[in-house]
Amino acid sequence: MKYIEFDSAKKYDLIPLGRIAVDFNPVDYYCPLSESTTFKKYLGGSPANIAVGLARLGKKIGFFAKVSDDSLGDFVVNFFNNEGIDTSHVTRCKNGEKIGLTFTEILSETQSSILMYRNDAADLKLEAQDIDEDYLKQSKALLISGTALCESPSREAALKALELAIKNKVPVVFDIDYRPYNWKNADEIAIYYSAVAAKADIILGSREEYDLTEKLTALDGTDKASAAYWQGKNAKIVVVKHGKDGSTAYTNDGKSYNIKPFPVKLLKSFGGGDGYASAFLYGLLEGWDIMDALEFGSASAAMLVASHACSLDMPTVDAVKEFIAKEKAEYGEMVARG
Repeated sequence: MKYIEFDSAKKYDLIPLGRIAVDFNPVDYYCPLSESTTFKKYLGGSPANIAVGLARLGKKIGFFAKVSDDSLGDFVVNFFNNEGIDTSHVTRCKNGEKIGLTFTEILSETQSSILMYRNDAADLKLEAQDIDEDYLKQSKALLISGTALCESPSREAALKALELAIKNKVPVVFDIDYRPYNWKNADEIAIYYSAVAAKADIILGSREEYDLTEKLTALDGTDKASAAYWQGKNAKIVVVKHGKDGSTAYTNDGKSYNIKPFPVKLLKSFGGGDGYASAFLYGLLEGWDIMDALEFGSASAAMLVASHACSLDMPTVDAVKEFIAKEKAEYGEMVARG
């Protein structure tokens, strides 16, 4: 059953809105960040990673963003261009704002952390006037990253895009994407997250992220309660992620679908979520059954946590299919399902 109809006549499969950043991942990993001396530079930021992931899977992607007017801004725009992502609405800051930097710590296969530098961050300078309705109308879907809601003027730009998407019947994906930086308090988080979640067609988040979104409600903190609540607003698909314990997609016909991680030798414990989101959304855009889309997402996530990069290592369709076939040959057909 298709829970969302995507207009096949549209030029773009998805236009994300939000953070384009730069990641520095240590080459001398499995030690504290304080002791790492050598790093590799990658394009980063959750919505940017999702954009690259979908582009690698053959989808046509646009983007709404602000980046710094310097060499790091050049780096991310050039990366997008090389991936075939449209950058006509990725514009430069004019007052010296700098692109966000993320230094990652790979302490062990299961222990990782991130250190973000986001003072006067370029991505949060996206303005309402940067949201072009004619451009948005050309997309099958809009993805809003929750980080874009943490500060003005990006907050207003995201809310304008949300309303224009609704006006033009463009389905909305809300990737809650919680990062503590730039938020002032928990009430502020709940107010803006819930404002977007209430109008989104697809919501993606961890249990912690749903708890933050639902702080001002009377919900009991269970996945089923969250799914029912947001589906009572507008959501057709609510995905709750539990990391190594897998994830569940709840659909608005009362069904639920569980997926487990594919077994891999971990290199790091971050980056999988963006691979998961891009591959899951690819499945939905292709009209697949929910379970098949979830499996594809879980496979991509497994491939990403086994690799050093996030954006640079996003897989192709053939690579994901080959990975799934190999895993099933080794562990059994139902290795990730149920």
